[in-house]
Amino acid sequence: MRRIVLTSLLLGLSVVAARADRLCVVADPSGTPLNVRSGPHGRILGALHNGAAVRLLDSTRDETGRPWAFVAPRHGGRSGWVYRGYIECE
Repeated sequence: MRRIVLTSLLLGLSVVAARADRLCVVADPSGTPLNVRSGPHGRILGALHNGAAVRLLDSTRDETGRPWAFVAPRHGGRSGWVYRGYIECE
C-alpha cells in the first residue's frame, strides 16, 4: 500500500481509499478485453475479459479526475490498474 501511495504522489494522482477487497466484475462496454496496467495510463500488463471476477483493492483518480481501480483477478492472474468505469462492484 505504501508503494501505491508513494507512486500516486509522485505521479500527481489523488489517492482515494477503496473499501477493502470488494468483489467486482469486468463490464467493458466496448466488448474488448479490459487492459490491466502498471498504473493509470501505464504500460499494459495483460487483459481481462468481460465477466471476469476481480477484487477491488485500491482506487485513485488521474490528473484529469478519471477514476482508476487497482484490481486482482479472483482466480489468479496479474494484478494491476484498470479504468474504474469498466468494472461493476457489489
